[in-house]
Amino acid sequence: MEATSKAKFQRFGSRKVGLLLDLVRGKSVKASQGIIPFSGLRCSDMVQKTINAAAANLQVKLGNKLDLTKIYIKEAYSNMGPMKNLKRIQPGPQGRAMPYKRNVCHLTVTVSDIKGGHK
Repeated sequence: MEATSKAKFQRFGSRKVGLLLDLVRGKSVKASQGIIPFSGLRCSDMVQKTINAAAANLQVKLGNKLDLTKIYIKEAYSNMGPMKNLKRIQPGPQGRAMPYKRNVCHLTVTVSDIKGGHK
């Protein structure tokens, strides 16, 4: 059985979140708890919370408490969120305004109680 958890409109770049997801994809939730804190990325807390939420969703679906070593991350990816909402301006030379956009991403994690079958 599978369960999904999503974290939308997070203030992190989707490429940087994707680097962390590549480390844990296909591993157990317990193994990901050992890998993520030592990655050194700011988005590690958000990714760990989303993985834990997906594992809790699976336990609710099955109706019993599972061991975290038997829950595997089947699918984990991040997509780019809307870029039009967070336009910012930084001061430039000679009084000019230099516009830039803040990154936003959507994170989706799917966990399963069957090992393998991940993409």
